[in-house]
Amino acid sequence: MLKIDDLHVNYGVIRALKGVSFEVKERGIVTLLGANGAGKSTTIRAISGIVPISSGRVLLEGTELKGKPAHVIQQLGLVHIPEGRKIFANLTVRENLLMGSYNNRDHHEVVRVMQRVFSIFPIIETRLSQLGGTLSGGEQQMLAVGRALMSRPRLLMMDEPSLGLGPLVVAEVFRVIQEIRAEGVTILLVEQNANAALKIADQAYVLETGRIVLEGTGADLLENPRVKQYYLGEKTAVQAHVTA
Repeated sequence: MLKIDDLHVNYGVIRALKGVSFEVKERGIVTLLGANGAGKSTTIRAISGIVPISSGRVLLEGTELKGKPAHVIQQLGLVHIPEGRKIFANLTVRENLLMGSYNNRDHHEVVRVMQRVFSIFPIIETRLSQLGGTLSGGEQQMLAVGRALMSRPRLLMMDEPSLGLGPLVVAEVFRVIQEIRAEGVTILLVEQNANAALKIADQAYVLETGRIVLEGTGADLLENPRVKQYYLGEKTAVQAHVTA
C-alpha cells in the first residue's frame, strides 16, 4: 500500500534521513522503532508532506506523494496523528471531531462516522461540549485518534500515541489500534514503547541516525538480542554473567 524508496531528508546541513526504504502492506501494522533523534518522526512527517523530501520516492498505492501538500495527501486517505496529539485546546470536543471531517460534505456520513468514534471511545461522547484543553492526557489522545478517524483514513500514521500516558491508558490505546486495523485501516506506528508496539506489529523497522539497521516481524524483533538490550531494557547473556 505504501512504499518508501531511498528517502533522504535534510535540515540544512544536517542529514536527518539517509536512504530509508520500507513497505507498509494493506491492513497491516508496521512499527518504526529507534532512540530520540533516530529519524522516526522525520520519516512520517516527510511521508505526510509536513517536511520537504530531499530525494527518494513515497508511493501510496502507486501515487507519488513527494511534492504534494499535506492537505492533498490527507485527501488521498493518509492521515497523520502527530506527537503530542495537537488537538485544538480552545475548541470543544465536538468541534475538534468536526475538524477531522472538514472535507466530507455528506452530513449523514459525518454523523455515521462520529457514532463509530463514540463506540470506540464512549467517554468522548460525554465530553462533547467540553473544551479539548481541559481533557486529561488520555482523553486528549482518544480525541486525537477520533478526529483522525473522522477523516475516514485508509492509512493512519501515529507518532508516539502512548507518550506521557499511564499504563492502563497505554493498554487501551494499543487495544484501539488493533481494533482500528481489524476494521480495515492500515497502521504505521512510531512508538518508543517497543515492547507494546512489537507485540501488535506485523512488521517492524529499527532506525539509527537516519538509517534502517534492523527489520523483521514484530515477533522476530522481540527476540532479537540487540533490540532486547537497547530497546526493551533486557540484559544480554553476557551482561547478565558480568553483573552476576
